[in-house]
Amino acid sequence: MTMLQLLAFNALDLTAPASDVLLKNRRSPWVQLSGHPGSFAPAGPGTLWKKQGADNNEEIVYQALVNDSACDIVPKYYRQVSYQGESFIEMQDLLHGFTDPNVMDIKMGTRTFLESEVTNLTARHDLYEKMVKVEPSAPTKEENELKAVTKLRYMMFREQQSSTCSLGFRIEAIKLQGKPPVNELKTIQTREAVQSTLALFLNRCPNVKRDLLTRLKYICEKFQDSSYFQTHEVVGSSILIIYDSKHVGAWMIDFAKTLSLPDGVNVTHRKPWQQGNHEEGYLPGIDNLIHAIESLNCNAPASPPIAIQGNR
Repeated sequence: MTMLQLLAFNALDLTAPASDVLLKNRRSPWVQLSGHPGSFAPAGPGTLWKKQGADNNEEIVYQALVNDSACDIVPKYYRQVSYQGESFIEMQDLLHGFTDPNVMDIKMGTRTFLESEVTNLTARHDLYEKMVKVEPSAPTKEENELKAVTKLRYMMFREQQSSTCSLGFRIEAIKLQGKPPVNELKTIQTREAVQSTLALFLNRCPNVKRDLLTRLKYICEKFQDSSYFQTHEVVGSSILIIYDSKHVGAWMIDFAKTLSLPDGVNVTHRKPWQQGNHEEGYLPGIDNLIHAIESLNCNAPASPPIAIQGNR
């Protein structure tokens, strides 16, 4: 199946619902590229609401980043909002100012689950069933006899079904200009398939490639210089890439699993993960993403420079 056929086959309309109140003053279409349906709603011009979990952890992260050196590589945070008994954060709508853009959501890191999620070593039948549904030959002889696997075993298996373990990033979802969003791309696993998807997304636009690389290298630099990220593990965060005929942008998003490190624990964001060291492999992921884009052949007629979008 070609990549175009895959995109057509998996095309889903993921537009988030919103009330008339939230949609007032809204003039441009808004789309939820990935994540849980109903967790986003467009608000006023240039802003959106994102539903918070019970711990409000993501709001805590955004509040802290307002005064950090990395504030311009994440969406702007405005306030906490209560609406119909639910908690939201109002934040920058990154799609604002773009016209029918191309959008890609890339999950970063070599580990996208929290250590606390895999501490229970009880073997589970339901996770075994999920594993064999994806890959019947994956369980070991012992696991087949038990018909059960641990949560850690299942989570590691799931990571290995994508490019997360090998490249430190995986393509979660994509929207091409004039087409509906497509998710469920997590099983794009090989370097070749990742390169093919990135090439399709950039559509042989050398100016977009150039300006996107500039922005991604800036994000990498700011991440490493950030005092906040030096003291936190960044698990399950994404880089959202957006471009149209006039603008290119990329931002770090999704911080529900970004947590402060335990006392006495330091991370490099580069070392391999071992349970207890809290390494998540964010930096090898962005290095590999930059290298993958640099390797693309975007031979095409020169086009006018595109403005790089950020919070600078």
